[in-house]
Amino acid sequence: MENIVHTFKLNLDWKLVGLISQIDRFDASWASIEKKEGQSLKQLKSIATVRSVGASTRIEGSKMSDKEVEVLLKQIDITKLSDRDSQEVVGYFETLDIITESFEDIAIKESSIKNLHNILMKYSKKDEWHKGDYKQHTNAVEASYPDGAKQIIFQTAEAGFATQDAMRALIDWYKKDKTTHPLVKSALFAYEFVSIHPFQDGNGRLSRLLSTLLLLKNGYKWIQYVSFEHEIENRKSEYYRVLRSCQAQRPNENVNDWVNFFFDALKNIQNQLLNKLEQSGIETQLSPREKSIITFIGNNPGCKSGDIAKKLDIPSPTVKRILPELINKNLIEKHGTGPGTNYSIK
Repeated sequence: MENIVHTFKLNLDWKLVGLISQIDRFDASWASIEKKEGQSLKQLKSIATVRSVGASTRIEGSKMSDKEVEVLLKQIDITKLSDRDSQEVVGYFETLDIITESFEDIAIKESSIKNLHNILMKYSKKDEWHKGDYKQHTNAVEASYPDGAKQIIFQTAEAGFATQDAMRALIDWYKKDKTTHPLVKSALFAYEFVSIHPFQDGNGRLSRLLSTLLLLKNGYKWIQYVSFEHEIENRKSEYYRVLRSCQAQRPNENVNDWVNFFFDALKNIQNQLLNKLEQSGIETQLSPREKSIITFIGNNPGCKSGDIAKKLDIPSPTVKRILPELINKNLIEKHGTGPGTNYSIK
């Protein structure tokens, strides 16, 4: 059945309803999981934050690895943020931190969104002139080709009144619509925001941050313990293809493909979170030697059993006995055969 939600067409078919049900079933059990897994969740949030910051900035062109992001965030020195990648990483981190710590106090209104953009672009020298304000120039989405040619893929809202009116209409709909499922509203808000492209730069990054904000405000608190951005990065080609296939129909487009993509991404990261929590439970039951081997493999992916025995001063037969047990517990992976056999964290 085709519905009109805001300015979009949406078919609430069984597939979509099924995805919503799966996500909400997990959410219903989250409170008890949260009580039981307190310490594990602290570690997962720290890991998820690094992955989210790294992934979302890489989607927009950053070259920093998660490891480089982690090192930078451990010792932030704002006087040394001389390159664009570092500036964007720290800006994203601070915005995400404010959202996860204070989401209940952040209202969905223009001034809040502008403030989040201001924080996001806080350290970027080239963006000082426009941070926190709607765009002053057109910023159509373009594709660049190897020969230097460019093609407009999608025409965003014009600067000025068109952008202001579109943002006010989006926020007004979000506040007044009390019948649409909050997951659908979150997906559509993110889609329309990135389609309007209200700021001169940073729209993609801010759309993903706003997705996290809306999910948290609607009670999906587990989102902060796993990286939605990392899932998008892994599916970057699909992400852009789905966005653009919907945007090409504007106005009054059918957004089923986008909503299905958004929900499928959420379902995937829910499964990842459950797997990580199961592994954390198993790890608490490990012996000191097993824990030291897992830690060593985590710090030295691709290591061999001989390396482990030598560095940890554990007899080689003991290492060779423990490794298959850790594989069976789904904690590590084995690669190759014979002398080339090596190991990494699952």
